[in-house]
Amino acid sequence: MPNILIANGVNLDLLGRRPENIYGVGTLEDLEQYILTQLPVVEKAVGSALSLTFFQSNSDAEFLNKLSEGWDGAVLNPGAWTHTSLALADRLEALSLPFVEVHLSQVVKRERFRQRSFSAQYALGRIEGFGFHSYTLGLWALASHLTK
Repeated sequence: MPNILIANGVNLDLLGRRPENIYGVGTLEDLEQYILTQLPVVEKAVGSALSLTFFQSNSDAEFLNKLSEGWDGAVLNPGAWTHTSLALADRLEALSLPFVEVHLSQVVKRERFRQRSFSAQYALGRIEGFGFHSYTLGLWALASHLTK
């Protein structure tokens, strides 16, 4: 059974209080519950049970350390670290951790500085713009990769 980290970075604990037109109205807890309700569908699609661990941190050190805990794969929304953190990119490259980068909003339609991702080059793929669905699509893609 693949052990998968669902990790949310900086400021994602503020979901539900951030601009609704970008991030939607749900909280981080709502997001986690949504993923859990979709888990049986993903497991059936890939033909395997999955073990999920949810994590959020506003501390880059905690976030980087969590990535090193021996996961089979991860669904990552690094938040603003996507566009700013060479440390995150370097760690992801060194760990060779299979991951899918996800974003609630369609980043390419946002401010120019948000359109660059330091981490995406090390990802299996990137899914953005589908709100909470970005996570389940990312989880399905990751689980498909891990179970083939």
